[in-house]
Amino acid sequence: MMRTKLKNIFFSILLLGFLTPFLVLGYFLTAHSYDISPLTNYNPDVTTRIYDKNGDKIANIFDEKHRYYASFSEIPPRVIEALVAIEDTTFFEHPGINIDAIFRAGIKVIKAGKAVEGASTITQQLVKNVLLTREKKLSRKIKEAIFALKIERALTKEQILECYLNEIYYGHGYYGIKTAADGYFHKKLDDLTLKEMAILVGLPKAPSTYAPTKNYEISMGRANRVISRMHILGWIDEDTYTEALLESPKVFDDTLTQNKAPFIVDEVARRASGLGIQDMKTGGYEIYTTIDIRLQEAARDALKNAYDNSLERIEGYKVREAKILETNPEYEISQDVNTTLLNGSLVSLDSKTGDILALVGSVDYKTSSYNRATQGKRLPGSAFKPFIYQVAVDLGYSGATELVDIARTYTYEKDGEEMKWQPNNYEKNYKGLISLREALIHSRNLATINLVNDIGLEQLLRELKKFGIENLPHNLSISLGTITLSPLELAKYYTSFANHGLQVEPHLIISIDKNAKTIYEKTQSTNYITAPTQAYIMTTILRDVVNRGTGRNARAKGIELAGKTGTTNNNIDGWFAGYSPTIETIVWFGNDDNTPMHRWETGGKIAGPAFSQFYENVLRLYPQIQREFVAPEGIVEVDIGGRKEYFSDISKPPRAEKEANAEEELLF
Repeated sequence: MMRTKLKNIFFSILLLGFLTPFLVLGYFLTAHSYDISPLTNYNPDVTTRIYDKNGDKIANIFDEKHRYYASFSEIPPRVIEALVAIEDTTFFEHPGINIDAIFRAGIKVIKAGKAVEGASTITQQLVKNVLLTREKKLSRKIKEAIFALKIERALTKEQILECYLNEIYYGHGYYGIKTAADGYFHKKLDDLTLKEMAILVGLPKAPSTYAPTKNYEISMGRANRVISRMHILGWIDEDTYTEALLESPKVFDDTLTQNKAPFIVDEVARRASGLGIQDMKTGGYEIYTTIDIRLQEAARDALKNAYDNSLERIEGYKVREAKILETNPEYEISQDVNTTLLNGSLVSLDSKTGDILALVGSVDYKTSSYNRATQGKRLPGSAFKPFIYQVAVDLGYSGATELVDIARTYTYEKDGEEMKWQPNNYEKNYKGLISLREALIHSRNLATINLVNDIGLEQLLRELKKFGIENLPHNLSISLGTITLSPLELAKYYTSFANHGLQVEPHLIISIDKNAKTIYEKTQSTNYITAPTQAYIMTTILRDVVNRGTGRNARAKGIELAGKTGTTNNNIDGWFAGYSPTIETIVWFGNDDNTPMHRWETGGKIAGPAFSQFYENVLRLYPQIQREFVAPEGIVEVDIGGRKEYFSDISKPPRAEKEANAEEELLF
């Protein structure tokens, strides 16, 4: 009787032991929903990349996780082999969990009295990273197994691997193997060596410990174990095995954003938003810009050097004036200026296409991220004069046409009161008669005002409409550039001179791709302003501005440059706007609060050197660039008084004066 009872108890315990796993499994199956949609509809946040015109990366833009997405077709088979070899050799055979591995791990746990070996498959690791926490509890392991079984029924092995290789953390802020390949090795997946692949697949086990940027030797040891495992399994031959073990790959320790041009990134984000892109940080876009990153860096350096030199000059002015004051107590020293407010910007375009090659919004982005090149609106001063002179040239004036350079007093009414305006030349003198060419070369205010009077204000305003310039003042102050423009806007209008009479719209974004599809592509637009001959006549005058006029500080050895200085009243703004045969550049300096710079800091003195240095760097980077302006068909070159003058069918040469009579000369 006792034997029967013991037998029944034994079989009851045995039956309970057999049924317990199923009862526990049943409990967990019914107690939880097991939503696997985050993996069956896997759509992680993906980093947006911004590139320059040559395909060099400018920056990564992301929200919380830096991730590039790689489809399964992008992933080299060797990566899959290396991963399976070290993490889950029977991955393609098991249903999501490896029963043999679970039993082996269980036996070792019993013998050691603690967890000494894991038994997670690749599928379970994916579940742990996406659907569960990393807590080490039996309940979590059971849920993990159930999730893994469900996922294996819903997804193919290839889909599971694709999710895994895009989701897993690889250290150094890199999520996904494509991100890690680019970050650690600056390579595409297809370009990785076997050793580099082994480093990457070995990382997820302990990303911080095995990160090659922190522990290079430990990382190499882990990679060698991956390679050895592949060799043991017979997946690589002896030569491949030996070669891979000996390799020591170069590893890069980059910042995550890799932001080489923050002003460009900010402006791209602003323009992308205007195109309806609201998920730039998570949408995984590839944005190709017109920027040349080498010219961007050259522009930044040129602007900063000009700024530093200005500060140094201002200190020098103070020292010299203090010495003068010692011997001349009546000397009027310059008003003290707050140099902490001084700043600048530079924008450079491809004259023919309007592509923005460089755009710098301040002398130091870390100090001020406000983009003065696109958002700062200032008075261009005399840098606006070429538009007036172009109108004159288009109406038949030439560089040889004589203008009146004398002072006049203009009266006008303001708020019912009669006012007087008495403009002066910067040099405080008058030439009487001066050629149109010399008037612009030396930026003669009075000659320009008298030219506007000669053309007629209303006609001038009608003619200026072709440039598309808005909010033009309807009075003679237009002669002195009393209109607000950003440097980028001024750059657009200057393409009318630089591009042989065709104005082009500036572009920053060439195209935007998402999931290998182009969702935006730039369109080219041009606006006919004047004939190439007339634009060339203006170019020859602006070339003389640089060679022997107010823009001499903008010269660069080895290349022809044309341009115009601009200095507004009380030296509040300093500009240089100009171009080479292929590239146009606008430089601006001024105080952010619109107070005057130092009284001796003019556009030619502060902005001209930045322009000059930029083109010196252009020549260094691109020595093959076109260096001379080429006259279009229809230009007639004439020597007048030892200087060259240029004429066309519209701007005709002056009629030859009849031979003077000696008696008439005497009478005169």
